[in-house]
Amino acid sequence: MKFRVDLDARGYEVHVGHGTRALLESIIRDRAPRAQRAVIVTSPQLRVLPWFDFVTGVEADVVEVPDGERAKTPATFVELVETLAQRGLSRDDLVVAIGGGAITDLAGFAAASYLRGIDFVNVATSVAGQVDAAIGGKTGVNLAAGKNLLGAFHQPIAVVCDLDVLETLPPRDFRAGMGEVVKCALLEGLDGEGLRSMSFDAQVELAIALKARVVSGDEREGSTRALLNYGHTLAHALERASIAQGRDDLRHGEAVAIGLAFAARLARALGRLNDAGVAVHDEMLASVNLPTRVPDHYDTLDLLEAMKHDKKAHHDLTFVLAGPEGFSVVRGVDTELVRHELEQFRGES
Repeated sequence: MKFRVDLDARGYEVHVGHGTRALLESIIRDRAPRAQRAVIVTSPQLRVLPWFDFVTGVEADVVEVPDGERAKTPATFVELVETLAQRGLSRDDLVVAIGGGAITDLAGFAAASYLRGIDFVNVATSVAGQVDAAIGGKTGVNLAAGKNLLGAFHQPIAVVCDLDVLETLPPRDFRAGMGEVVKCALLEGLDGEGLRSMSFDAQVELAIALKARVVSGDEREGSTRALLNYGHTLAHALERASIAQGRDDLRHGEAVAIGLAFAARLARALGRLNDAGVAVHDEMLASVNLPTRVPDHYDTLDLLEAMKHDKKAHHDLTFVLAGPEGFSVVRGVDTELVRHELEQFRGES
């Protein structure tokens, strides 16, 4: 199945299905016909898996970077761009990112920066990568001040989502990726029963279709694309705190799940959502065994400060929240209210 990200001449297809990794050679031939070289960016853990059997049709070098968020550092980014230069890539050549969202973010940013921008293809190998990070052209790395603060919009020439590779994901990583799926299901108006009635393949396709449609209408997050950050204000604050503490105890999708549960409660406190709406959030997250509480070792005041550095914020606290007429970006939320609701949220059993 293919989904179109419609951006006129810069538009591209998202190829979704079982065995779609075999399409890589034809994608490169069709979308980058002048390419002679490619650099494949992946991690050592992925390179040894049995499905890592890619054919590019051009001279290709494999470059390994750390797995997960450890890849998304300015130092790793600079090292990768230096490698592209050392391998002699021209403006007609390309980067192929094979990995989860961290690797596609890093490799896409390197492609955006090298020679002021060369082509890249994302081959997403995690649930979160397939339904979210690999699509839409958001690339970047983390700074000490926050997640994804150094980056660029740079669209891939294609995205490949092979559902077969998800079978080798560790159970926790697979489950964590469902945080982004639940987010999309909520944005599409589904409840727990609606989500459970769908096959996993259909759930992935629903999320990808939503992402492709939203990006097609708002490439640079000027309006509706910001809604895809639902749950991410607290999620990014948790991830920032995790980085600051040197911890690796939260996957992105787990942080998003906690952020979704909190956003529902904040919306209720603002009179935008009722108890039934909060229950729908909790039920959907519970159905995929995702966490819905802030771990004890993250301080409330630290999280509040981190939330003020969210990319959506304008020196205030900004959230995507549910409401009677759907979801919207709500700016200038009172700090004391957020602190109180966060403490109440943490106190729930």
